[in-house]
Amino acid sequence: MAHSEHNKSKNSGGFALIIFGALMLFLAPQEQVVSMGLNVIAWVTGIIVGGIGFYLKFVRGRAKR
Repeated sequence: MAHSEHNKSKNSGGFALIIFGALMLFLAPQEQVVSMGLNVIAWVTGIIVGGIGFYLKFVRGRAKR
């Protein structure tokens, strides 16, 4: 119990957010059945989710050092 900090999980889910955002960016323009407005929303959401994932995975860890 003296070193409980070493036992904590350091995974923040950032990598999963990056993958999810990339999938949204890849699949959004290919959906021809959905209206054009939803394609734009999917693009913007993909960029935002990927950016959050990038921050959690790479930037936040470097800022603490």
